[in-house]
Amino acid sequence: MEPEITEESTEETVQPEEPVEAEEPVEEAVEEEQKEEIRNVLPGDLIGTSEEFIPKSGAYVEGGNIYASASGIVKINNKERSISVEPVTNTPPHLVVGDIVIGQVTDVKDSVALVEIAGIKGKGEREIVNADQAAIHVSNVKDAYVKELYYEFAPFDIVKARVLDLRNMRLSTVNKELGVMKAYCGNCRTVLKIDNNKLKCPKCERTETRKLSSDYGTGII
Repeated sequence: MEPEITEESTEETVQPEEPVEAEEPVEEAVEEEQKEEIRNVLPGDLIGTSEEFIPKSGAYVEGGNIYASASGIVKINNKERSISVEPVTNTPPHLVVGDIVIGQVTDVKDSVALVEIAGIKGKGEREIVNADQAAIHVSNVKDAYVKELYYEFAPFDIVKARVLDLRNMRLSTVNKELGVMKAYCGNCRTVLKIDNNKLKCPKCERTETRKLSSDYGTGII
């Protein structure tokens, strides 16, 4: 006798497929690296605005603008939205008599202009170990007679000067390459431009005088 074929035996047994778990997309954490601008700046240089960045080391805010408080290279961190000025070298230099320094005028009195030293020419731009507030006496401004020191310097000016004495921190600008390298309008704080041997504000047209360095406006230290 032939075996009886039932309906159940003709059906193939189908194994259920195991569900395949969908791979979840892996988000790559991309860190925005710190960006270095190939731009050397001096104290007082405009490097950004408070709407764009948070000022860090070597920078400060004034009137919504961010300025360099030291000489060096501008660094921008896009992740933190911060901006800073990084000094060029790692070893803090020492001042010696004869050094050419870069600084910012903090106050002008009848006989002296007070200067905060920011760096030494040829020795990098790190914080100076033995620096203190220095002074340019009226007798050390230039070879010619100085009637009023207020005509030679003003607060916020960036100056280049030679160190005369470390004990009293005296500086001199008696040389054509020494003096004010950058000046700001006393009215609107716009950078002044040279116009017929005088300084003129391109914004409000105010004219001012300074003991100018031959490198004024060039950015050359």
